[in-house]
Formats: sequence, structure tokens, C-alpha cells
Amino acid sequence: MRFTSQTSSDGVTEQLFALPFTFGAIPGVLWTPDTAVGARPLILMGHGGGQHKAAPGIVARARRFAAECGFAVAAVDAPGHGDRPRSEELDLLITEMRARMQNGGDVTPVLADVHALIAGQSVPEWRAVLDALQDLDHVGAGPVGYWGLSLGCGLGVPFVAAEPRVRAAVLGLNGDRQTSTEAAARITVPVEFLVQWDDERVPRAEALTLFDLFASAEKTLHANPGRHGDVPLFELDSSVRFFTRHLG
Repeated sequence: MRFTSQTSSDGVTEQLFALPFTFGAIPGVLWTPDTAVGARPLILMGHGGGQHKAAPGIVARARRFAAECGFAVAAVDAPGHGDRPRSEELDLLITEMRARMQNGGDVTPVLADVHALIAGQSVPEWRAVLDALQDLDHVGAGPVGYWGLSLGCGLGVPFVAAEPRVRAAVLGLNGDRQTSTEAAARITVPVEFLVQWDDERVPRAEALTLFDLFASAEKTLHANPGRHGDVPLFELDSSVRFFTRHLG
């Protein structure tokens, strides 16, 4: 892992990094408390579709987890997002999805195709990033959590199912059966799942079906009124309590 820059403000250090991997370097960001020494809980954050590792919502949550809880937090650009090149196949799918959104069409099958295309690459990437982060002195091999909504959920479900180091996950705004059905049934860690009741991208029934598939003994559904991007700010308070409870 190669760090390319480092800044600090309000007690939180932000480090940009690049990790060489099979499909080219994985660009990411690591947030830690300024005084971080030794092992601590680590939260991996998956951004939404069309976003990137430093999207405002990602940064706000990451800085709060680091400042308030003392956690390490990391986010990376998903394949075809942020500083990463986009394949022709992904570009065509995104163009079709945008056209359907503009015309009021059903984007659900296209979203499923996007997630399926990216998931096969993102899961081994996240595992490599996790390996590298836990080798750092100021992160260490502490407990791991995962946070991801929308695309972050679509890619997070197969990752959480495949990675035994993840102890708890906040997921939601997704109901993709194409990549999540089999994987969701293998998830047994505590899950907090967010649903927007009037989501224009993810049919409510699909989201509820995905929630039902999780094999976790502890799983909680948080349903709020509003569209896909209207997740209430107070859900961050809930995420803080959830990860503090399960990661210490």
C-alpha cells in the first residue's frame, strides 16, 4: 500500500492510498484519529453508484466514526468509478440506466446487471485492501465492520458473505437478487438494513425480500419515508451506536 498524501483536521487524519492489484491500482482513503496507535476497529465503506471514495456522505460518516468512536475507516473507488477507468460494457449499462431514469422506465434490471458486472472484481479487491490495512500499525487486526448503501450494498453483500473478518454490517437501498440472493443467505453477522419507502430505483418488495434472506440472528429493518437519496441524517446516529455495540 502506497500513501500519496496526508492531511489532518479536527482530530482526524486523512491519507490517500493506492494498492497495486490484478486489475490495476486500487485508489482509496483511510481516516484515523490523529492519535491512533495500535489496533482498533475498522469500518470499510462502500459508496453509491456514480459516486466515489470521497463523496460528501462517505467523508462525513467516516470522519464521525474516526473522531467520535476512535475507529479507522477506509473507502475505495469501486471499479469504473472515481479515479478508475470505466469499461465499455459498464459505460453502456450506465447510459441505458440514465435513459430509463429520464423516461420513467424500470431501472431495476439494469442496476442488477451493473452490480453483477462489478461484484466479481470488487470482492477480491476489498479483501486485498483489508489485508493491507490490517498490516498498518495504526489500524491493526481489530474487529471489522462494513457500511454500504445502494451500489455499496450490492457489492457489500457478496463481500460480507465471503469475508469472515467482518463482524457487523449496515446495508440497504438495494434489492438486487442477481448478485445478492445466494450471498445474503450466508450472512450471519448482525445487520442493520435501510429501506426508503418511496424509493424510485429499488422496488420496496425487492428490498424487503433481500432483508428477509439474511440469515443473521440479529437483523433490524430501518424503513423511512422518501426517495432513494432521502435517507435521514439521524440514521448516522444509529450506525454509530450499531458499530460501537458490535465492534467495541
